[in-house]
Amino acid sequence: MFAIRRALKSMKKTKIFVLFLSICLNAFALDIYDEISNALRSGDSKQVSTFFGNTLDMTISNQEDVYSKAQAELILKDFFSKNPPKSFIVNHKGSSKEGTLYAIGTLLTANGKSFRTSFYLKSSGGKYLLQELRIEPL
Repeated sequence: MFAIRRALKSMKKTKIFVLFLSICLNAFALDIYDEISNALRSGDSKQVSTFFGNTLDMTISNQEDVYSKAQAELILKDFFSKNPPKSFIVNHKGSSKEGTLYAIGTLLTANGKSFRTSFYLKSSGGKYLLQELRIEPL
């Protein structure tokens, strides 16, 4: 009987730890969404690039390719210079069973154009990095 009580107590501790860890990871993920959203909203390509891995699958205005971190930052900087952001709103965000985070939003620019913007993040080395960034005209 004592062994059963000890096992149940251990299970409760494990459940509490898993719940705590889940809450912490979700809070961390929300911070990443906010940081990337704020960088997009402000048109700060340098800040967005801090979330790039060594390479990035990027689509901007129907131009799609895999770029190095430096190339992707320059292309994004050029895009922002031609389309200064006015606002960025996240319409949907979530995660996959594999742990990939994603968000889909709308980028409104000062020149009146709207872009469907989506990004996907994957955990690498204990840090979430952008794997894909898409900015496509609506």
